[in-house]
Amino acid sequence: MDSDKFDIVVIGGGIVGLATALAVKSQYPSHSLAVVEKEGGVACHQTGHNSGVIHAGIYYRPGSQKAKLCVEGGRLLMEFCDANGVPYERCGKLIVATTEEEMPRLQKLYERGTANGIKGLELVGPERVREIEPHARAVRALYSPNTAITDYRLVAEAMAKRVADMGGKVFLSAEVQAIDRLDGIFHLKTARMTVRSRNLINCAGLFADRMARMMGLRPDVRLIPFRGEYYSLNPKRGLVRALIYPVPDPQFPFLGVHFTRKINGEYEAGPNAVLAFAREGYKFWNVNLRDLFELLGFAGFWAMARRYWRTEVYELYRSLSRAAFLRALQELVPETRNSDMWPGGSGVRAQIVTAEGSLVDDFLIIKAPNAINVLNAPSPAATASIAIGRYIAGLVPESFDLAATEPVESRTWNP
Repeated sequence: MDSDKFDIVVIGGGIVGLATALAVKSQYPSHSLAVVEKEGGVACHQTGHNSGVIHAGIYYRPGSQKAKLCVEGGRLLMEFCDANGVPYERCGKLIVATTEEEMPRLQKLYERGTANGIKGLELVGPERVREIEPHARAVRALYSPNTAITDYRLVAEAMAKRVADMGGKVFLSAEVQAIDRLDGIFHLKTARMTVRSRNLINCAGLFADRMARMMGLRPDVRLIPFRGEYYSLNPKRGLVRALIYPVPDPQFPFLGVHFTRKINGEYEAGPNAVLAFAREGYKFWNVNLRDLFELLGFAGFWAMARRYWRTEVYELYRSLSRAAFLRALQELVPETRNSDMWPGGSGVRAQIVTAEGSLVDDFLIIKAPNAINVLNAPSPAATASIAIGRYIAGLVPESFDLAATEPVESRTWNP
C-alpha cells in the first residue's frame, strides 16, 4: 500500500482522537490507520491544558451520552493507566453548597449521580466537610470519594505509543489545510504531505467544525471558544487536600472556579469561562482575525450573547480583576489570601453553539458519507475518551467502506 494512503485517517492528536484511533485499530487491526496532528506533539491544546480530573459522572443528565460515556470512560481510563504505567489517584472531591439556596441543586446532583450508578456518593454536613477538607466552608456538601486525578498529556502520549505499536501511524506537524474528495478518496493536504484515505474521523477539537466544512458539510452549528484561566496556589498553606468545587450554575454549562490538586503535587484554582477571540487564544490579548470575523458573522453568537450577557460580563470582570477572582475562591475556602495565588496557565474550551444561540450540552457526533465528525466534545471528554473511542468504533460498520475483513470484537482489546 502507498505510504500516504490509508483505510482510515483520524484528524486530531488530542486524547479523543488518539482514544478513537486506538479503539478503531483494535477492532480493525488489518486495516491501515493514521492520525494527523497539526502540532509537533500530541495533546497540545485542550487535552494538555485541562485540570487533570477524572470525573465520576455526577453532573450529567441520566441517559445522556455524557452520563453513560463518562461513567464507563472513567473506569476504562483508570484501567488504561494501570496497564500503561500512567499515574493517577482517587483523591475524592467535594461539591459544596455555601448557601441554603444552593441546597436543592446539590440534592439534584446527588440524585443524578446516584441514577448514573456512581458508587460511594454521600451528602455530608459541616462536620464531615471539615474532616475531608478542613478549610472548606459549606452548609452541606456532596462527597465523591472515587473522583480521581491524572495527567492527560501522559495518557495521550501512552495512547499514541499504543497506536504506533499496533501498526498505526501518527503524523505530527501535519496541519490539515484543505480536504478534497476525488473518486471516493479523501485527500488531506497538510503542511508536510498529502494523506489519502477512504474514511475520515474528525476529532479536531477546536477546529472540528472547520474540518467538517472542509469536507463539504454544512452543520448548522459553530464552535465558539471560551478561555479558562487558572491561578497557581501556594502548597505550603495547606488550604486544600484534593478537589473542592462549587454547586454549578444550571444555566451555564461550566463548573465554576474550583480548587484542584494536580497529580504532580501542585495546586491550582480556576478556571473561569471567558469568551476568547481566537480558537487558540490562551491570553487575553490573543486575537485571530479569521476566528473573530467567523464568530461575529454567526447569528448564533449574537443570540447566545443576548441570553448569557450578564454571566459573560461577570466572567470578563473576574478575568480582569484579581480581587474578584479571589472573592469567588473565598466563598469556598475563606482563608484564601491574595498572597496565596499567582497567575497560572490557561486553556481554551471548544463549545458548540446552535444557530438559535443554545450551548450544546451533550457530546455531538454526526455521520456523513465515509466520515464521522466529533463536533462537540467538552468536559468530561477527557475522562470519557476511551468510551467515546469505542462508541465511534461501533459506528464504523454502518459509516465506512471497509474491505470484508471481520473486525475483532471489542472485548478482546486490553487497555
